[in-house]
Amino acid sequence: MPAVTSVALLPVLLTGCMVGPDYRTPAPPATDRYTTAPLPEQTASAPGASGVPQRFADGEDIPAAWWSLYHCEPLDTLIRKALANSPNIASARAALRQSRENLSAQFGGTLLPRVDAQLNATREKFNGITFGQPQFAEDLNLYNASVSVSYALDLWGGARRGVEAAQSQVDYQRYQLQGAWLALTANIVTAAVREASLRAQIAATEEIATEEASQLKVLKQQFELGGIGKTDVLTQQTLLAQTRATLPPLQQQLDETRHQLAVLSGSPPNDPTLPEFRLEMFSLPQTLPVSVPSALVRQRPDILAADATLHQASAQVGVATANLYPQITLSASYGTQSLTPAELFRAESTVWAIGAGVLQPLFHGGQLLAQKRAAVAAYEQADAQYRQTVLLAFQNVADSLRALDHDANGLRAQTDAWQSASDALEMARGQFKLGGISYLSLLVTQRQYQQTVVDLAQAQAARYADTAALFQALGGGWWNDPLPETAAAQ
Repeated sequence: MPAVTSVALLPVLLTGCMVGPDYRTPAPPATDRYTTAPLPEQTASAPGASGVPQRFADGEDIPAAWWSLYHCEPLDTLIRKALANSPNIASARAALRQSRENLSAQFGGTLLPRVDAQLNATREKFNGITFGQPQFAEDLNLYNASVSVSYALDLWGGARRGVEAAQSQVDYQRYQLQGAWLALTANIVTAAVREASLRAQIAATEEIATEEASQLKVLKQQFELGGIGKTDVLTQQTLLAQTRATLPPLQQQLDETRHQLAVLSGSPPNDPTLPEFRLEMFSLPQTLPVSVPSALVRQRPDILAADATLHQASAQVGVATANLYPQITLSASYGTQSLTPAELFRAESTVWAIGAGVLQPLFHGGQLLAQKRAAVAAYEQADAQYRQTVLLAFQNVADSLRALDHDANGLRAQTDAWQSASDALEMARGQFKLGGISYLSLLVTQRQYQQTVVDLAQAQAARYADTAALFQALGGGWWNDPLPETAAAQ
């Protein structure tokens, strides 16, 4: 009966238990929506391509190439180039490969037996005094060939928890890669829209400057004929100069945006192949998939990365706990030993050894207990960081949803303002020619119109940019088309 009991206990001794917490991802916040008030079925509409209403589709999935919803082929081409050439993506891929190799090393180094072969040849002096035979003292050669095996029993699961921690690091690096993919694509879309907006603002400003220059020419003619005073001419010159002064900052922003796009695509800032983007090249996505909150925590790379960090911290608690318990090591060796090479592999030269060792920590100055307490504190820190990451993600989505609703209302109001300002300017010019209003009144109307033109371009671009921000906030759809380096780990 004792022999049967020993055999039955052998698998338990070899595998043992696993001390420390078994990890479970924390539950998401108990909510079914992101905003306090429910979203409208669709946003407000306004004239023009950028004024189409957008519909919020709760629970619908996000396509992997979400930027293709803008129907801008140059944008699609640039993003494909960026994904292939971006140093940030290459760096994240390398970090993922490194973590996988570290996992392999952790698994092989702690859960599998260690087998080593050894071949030694030494020359030494034999001292017979050690054995009470001083007359036996001579130099000799000693040859040894052996194979040794050692294995540390993972009775408490410390090694398995270490592998669990290494696997969590692989998960973390995979989500970092997906996060880099999402950030790169979203940044390119945002920069392309910003370039288009800046071009629209520059074009509008240049058009205004042209009209003001034409108006200045007319005023000079009227001044020469004595119809107006010098003050009106100087005022118009000032207005024209002020309008032209707004161009260099806009052009600087445009240049910086172009440089950013080139670098994001993995090219130098002076890339001659970089496409030019204008607002009319984009179509505003009319259907906006909105993931439910419970799905968001499984989609956003930053949440998943925080979850992997928390999992790793949980596993490290198990490692620190296992270090408090006895460690058992089994070892065996088999080989030959002789005084000459010719006798090394003879049967009578065989030597072997088999043994076991137990190490029980007794007093380490409180080190092991302190390490366990530190691991628990690190887990609590990671848990708090995870919960904060989830809350910020929900806020990010809520802000993006509200921004799209407000953007649509703002664009409609801004379109009305631009139309009113345009009509008012046309009427004011006619009245001024007929002498019905003063030049000062015309000037005020011109200024109002100029501001509405710039504001309209910004309002149009805001809808495109905030749409991209929503896709980024929801995770970007990477799970529908994982990168080659992440596919094997899904």
